[in-house]
Amino acid sequence: MTRISLVRHGQTDWNRDGRIQGRSDIPLNDTGREQAHETGRALRVRRFDGVYASPLVRAFETAEIIAGELGMPEPVAVPGLEERSYGRAEGMTGPEIRAAFGDNRADVPEWEDDASVLARVLEALAGLAAHHEGERILVVVHGGVIGAVARHLTDGARPAKGEAIGNASVHDLEVVDGELRLVNFNVAATDLAELEDLADLTELDVDVEV
Repeated sequence: MTRISLVRHGQTDWNRDGRIQGRSDIPLNDTGREQAHETGRALRVRRFDGVYASPLVRAFETAEIIAGELGMPEPVAVPGLEERSYGRAEGMTGPEIRAAFGDNRADVPEWEDDASVLARVLEALAGLAAHHEGERILVVVHGGVIGAVARHLTDGARPAKGEAIGNASVHDLEVVDGELRLVNFNVAATDLAELEDLADLTELDVDVEV
């Protein structure tokens, strides 16, 4: 069994202002850096065999900070883990997107659909899992990536309606016989110490909040 802890990057100014980032390479702000430090300290209760990240700067810097808190080497950037491309909507707020394009995402030019996101992200995660068979790794990615993976693994049950994926939150996956499963979803750093070791946990009951 391979264990993968996905972590969303820390806050950026665009997160704070409610602007869609996508492939726009926006750096962490000071709040985001502190969130990364907090999550890194909380993750010391676990042992990791590698730290990886999306190449986008907000994810890679989050991974650098967490790796430092864990006393681990520099993270490795993995192509394919980048955030969904939101096309012409990037840099806009929700109301601005609706005013410009309406409520149908398919009407936003260059908006990447879930199938395209999953194809590249699942391939990247499968490669990492194969490289770390029987080990545990940490992978820093993006809210859109985590949401797409969670919907895929829970038949759309998570994220629940209106549920926000927190900056620097932790989402645990495991790979058993090539099958990827969601174990924990949207765990804040402050709650990590209350979880049992991942090896003792069962697959997430998607009807129960964690």
